[in-house]
Amino acid sequence: MRLLLLAILLGFPVLEIVVLARLAESYGWWVLAWVVLSAVAGFALLKEARFALVARLGAALSAGQFSIGAFVDSARTVLAGLFLIFPGVVSDVIALLLLLLPRSLPEPEPVPAHAHAHGRGPGRVVEGQFRRER
Repeated sequence: MRLLLLAILLGFPVLEIVVLARLAESYGWWVLAWVVLSAVAGFALLKEARFALVARLGAALSAGQFSIGAFVDSARTVLAGLFLIFPGVVSDVIALLLLLLPRSLPEPEPVPAHAHAHGRGPGRVVEGQFRRER
């Protein structure tokens, strides 16, 4: 398992270098422009993901819910941004695939605040009496 992980960690940069060298032979300066623009897009994506996470969590918490979907979407966006920053075409393709994947978890429907007070929320209400024994 460690050998496989080491092969992936060492093989990925070598693959990126080989693909960039082959493309640079054919397209020249366009490849350099692609690498620079993808890095700028990656930094912008990281900045946007930070603000989007704060906005999503704030909206969910103000509605009285906790949304794991906000974390999943933001983590995927951050990972895609990191792949865009890493110079290479293969990592850019992986980043685009991450960004184009559909959302994995649907957002829960907001429950009105008055629904919790009357017991009509999404959870079960168990009626009964409680007595503390000392």
